[in-house]
Amino acid sequence: MKHLIDIKDLSIEEIDNLIEVAKDIITNKEKYSHKCDGKKLATLFFEPSTRTRLSFEAAMMELGGNVLGFSEASSSSVSKGETVSDTIRVVGCYSDIITMRHPKEGAPYVASLKSDVPIINAGDGGHNHPTQTLTDLLTIKYEKGRLDNLTIGLCGDLKFGRTVHSLITAMSRYENINFVLISPDELKLPEYVKKEILEKNNIKYIETKDIEEHMNELDILYMTRVQKERFFNEADYVRLKDYYILNKEKLKKAKKDLCIMHPLPRVNEISTDVDDDSRACYFRQAKYGKYIRMALILKLLEVE
Repeated sequence: MKHLIDIKDLSIEEIDNLIEVAKDIITNKEKYSHKCDGKKLATLFFEPSTRTRLSFEAAMMELGGNVLGFSEASSSSVSKGETVSDTIRVVGCYSDIITMRHPKEGAPYVASLKSDVPIINAGDGGHNHPTQTLTDLLTIKYEKGRLDNLTIGLCGDLKFGRTVHSLITAMSRYENINFVLISPDELKLPEYVKKEILEKNNIKYIETKDIEEHMNELDILYMTRVQKERFFNEADYVRLKDYYILNKEKLKKAKKDLCIMHPLPRVNEISTDVDDDSRACYFRQAKYGKYIRMALILKLLEVE
């Protein structure tokens, strides 16, 4: 039995296969509409979510399966003191596969050690978000036609941004990838990510505070919000939350085929005047998330 806790749990071959299955689902939806008849997905979200939770639920439903679970910890027995391990053991009695989001780093991994069914990490604190990374990879493949020879700008909260950490880990396996890391000093990419992923794999990167400085070089611009829920000091959040606001003016030097991405939710970091720009990919990105999660569910349930 296989779980997905970290994007590194998947080989490049497995990632490429998931992308191909997702692309086939997009063009042949009817072919997959009964693949999970009789199967049940449990969504255990100990932390708020809109896109991830609903896209998993939509994915299972479009495969013909059913969904059960909860959308906040307060509506589960965790509020009575039940441990994650016990919750997983019980829910595994009622479902064939579980996806969970938890504010504590490592909680999905602990769950996987106790589970009799596959576990999918839907985000654990500021650590990992592997299915968002699969969404991002499918988006890049669709929009750019390749996953190599790319210069990727990552902008905003690079310190706590689990989507950023997972994407860097995944893209570092492809050829000729360069990163431009755009953030204030307080939200810079953690040193362990730079040392263990970028420097260890000889990935070129530049750090800057200026979103426009390298705009003309970028193939991908990945915007992130400053996450209020990760701050201990509200004054720091207020000071940094509007540090970057992408608007049409800042895109004047950008490539005509730039792909602007965002894991969402958006707050102020992308102006709405960018939404109608053909380079704005973030709403299409959200839709791609459903298809790659359908492919992942099929893989982990070993459905041909």
